[in-house]
Amino acid sequence: MTIRHLAVVMPAYNEAGGIAGFIREIHESVASLAPQIDIIVADDRSTDSTASVVTALGLDGVQVRTQPANRGHGPTALAAYRAGLETGADVIVHVDGDGQFRAEDFPRVVAALVSTHADVVHGVRRDREDPWYRRALSSGLRVLVRPFAGRAIPDINTPLRAYRASALRPLVDAVGVGAIVPHVHFSLAEARSGMRVRYVSVRSLPRRGDEAGGTMWDAEGQPKLPPKRLRSFAREALGEVWRLSLRPGAPLREVEVGWTDRSGGAE
Repeated sequence: MTIRHLAVVMPAYNEAGGIAGFIREIHESVASLAPQIDIIVADDRSTDSTASVVTALGLDGVQVRTQPANRGHGPTALAAYRAGLETGADVIVHVDGDGQFRAEDFPRVVAALVSTHADVVHGVRRDREDPWYRRALSSGLRVLVRPFAGRAIPDINTPLRAYRASALRPLVDAVGVGAIVPHVHFSLAEARSGMRVRYVSVRSLPRRGDEAGGTMWDAEGQPKLPPKRLRSFAREALGEVWRLSLRPGAPLREVEVGWTDRSGGAE
């Protein structure tokens, strides 16, 4: 597989303090991977200067798409994926705008997609510095869904992923526009549909920017106990996973992937 057009898509909310440096690093690291490179930031109606900071970079192929309303991370990630598909790119890489990855890992993830003829490559986070309860939530989801997936999924909610467009499109279509944990649904559907999924170990970094703890859970710093908003989110996420991915007849149980553009045949 030769990549002609690569799109990096990135949901962001109030990341003005760290997103510029992160995008510069990504732009440099992926520049040689394809003749055409796009980096698309889906700004979830940030209340800081995230959008203007990205625009001010003036880098070729970098653009901001401000969302019509603040909807949260999941729907914004899906909007970013759809924006990437709209470019016509044949490979789409997703990463969150908080900058918790090394840019030099991006070429490794994309190289794995090409060299193994995979449909998707997950960047499996190591040395995570997230609060214990966020790691526990990811671990709990992984254990919960394993019987339904039929195999272990190392980092079920990782935001660093590289997809062939033909594999990504049916996932995005099936999950809809409002899912709050789209990557959990994607991971399950990938396992069930027989997609070729590969895993690459990547380094997890602290969140960039002025607020090390992030803005997602209405909590300052690194609280020792799960914030109330996170507890509510976890309950809602579990219900959504059942409704969209686990129950009989759930839309993500019936995802079919087109195989016609695979190159290189079997491994």
